[in-house]
Amino acid sequence: MAAGAWVGHVVLAETTWVLNAVYNLGPTAIATAVEMLLNHQHLTIADADVVGAALEQYRGSPRTSFSDCLVLEMARKAGHLPVGTFDRQFAKLDGAQKL
Repeated sequence: MAAGAWVGHVVLAETTWVLNAVYNLGPTAIATAVEMLLNHQHLTIADADVVGAALEQYRGSPRTSFSDCLVLEMARKAGHLPVGTFDRQFAKLDGAQKL
């Protein structure tokens, strides 16, 4: 990675899923990992501002997945709120709406 690397949204979402599902990390550790990726000097995170907002949302709502928070913040940036969802926990977030 010393030469640099780009991390897209799907890769970031998959990373957080693996950290939870495979390594059994909880929300605090996952948030720390995402923050470390955001602050890594050799990584470029796609839409770092959106990822940062998703991270804040996730820290405030750890029962919601990071991926849901990322989808919500991507939609917010694009001006396409509310995000419809069947997920009751996700629907509690500002900008999401239960279908």
